[in-house]
Amino acid sequence: MDVAFSGIQPTGDIHLGNYLGALRNWVRLQDSYDAVYCIVDLHALTIPYDPATFAAERLEAAKAVIAAGIDPDRSLLYYQSDVPAHAELGWLLGTMTSLGSLNRMTQFKDKSDQAGEFLGLYAYPVLMAADILLYRANAVPVGEDQTQHLELTRDLADRFNQRYEPIFPLPEAIIPERGARVMSLKDPTSKMSKSDPSETSRILMLDPPDVIVKKLGRAVTDSGTDIRYDWDEKPGISNLLEMLALFTDRSVEALVAEYDGTQYGAFKRTVADAVVAGLEPVRAKYADLDDAEVSQILARNAARGRDRAAPFQDEVMRAMGLRHQ
Repeated sequence: MDVAFSGIQPTGDIHLGNYLGALRNWVRLQDSYDAVYCIVDLHALTIPYDPATFAAERLEAAKAVIAAGIDPDRSLLYYQSDVPAHAELGWLLGTMTSLGSLNRMTQFKDKSDQAGEFLGLYAYPVLMAADILLYRANAVPVGEDQTQHLELTRDLADRFNQRYEPIFPLPEAIIPERGARVMSLKDPTSKMSKSDPSETSRILMLDPPDVIVKKLGRAVTDSGTDIRYDWDEKPGISNLLEMLALFTDRSVEALVAEYDGTQYGAFKRTVADAVVAGLEPVRAKYADLDDAEVSQILARNAARGRDRAAPFQDEVMRAMGLRHQ
């Protein structure tokens, strides 16, 4: 089977954008790919964090991923820092990454305003490339805003193959048709984000039902009255239609036809009910997970990851002259 790789940061609660745009797609990929999913805790060190709570946040992220439907017996799920080959391959790829390539990365420009200009944040895309290439991933589920990083990964893989040996595949992006960009409830022209200072801008995957209803009831729409899918003129309503379509597995067109003439308040409640129902199995699964058991599962998977990465990494080292042929 082809290999699919993706990762998620343990930087606080997982929101609806993460769930709809990433995790649900991860779950589907388990059926058709050799799936490798990583809690990318090394990446999380590039922005301000609290070391005292970091271990708990890593565990919470792992539990949330499992609760969303990832089966750690079918997919390789582990903490990135438990497989040192990620960092090692990141350094090796860094020796052949041009400053021009990194200077074009928009994420550094965006995040450096918050975190400052540090090497770790600057070299973040190289470590991401190492994450993807370590297990020779063929496919990477990404959002549209992450395609720039995947292009750098493909460039580095091709550069390595040309300079040393043809070892790495050129991974392709898997972008879901819908749900790749879930927008803020307060500013529907901006992506839903953990960094938004307003907690009402996002729905968390583990929010209780009453909180979900309240947040969606306050979602920004417009001064009109029609339920119409139009991102230019009605981004708030369009965002709600996308959510409803994803949670009900119906087309946006069918929903527009059904709710034509419905008042905004009633429509928001319909969306809230669908979100609550859709997230209920996830909340129930999360509540049933035992912290110690999840920790043991990730430790076992990390051992599998190290064993699996070792021959791949040796191949790279030999190609670069760091091992005897």
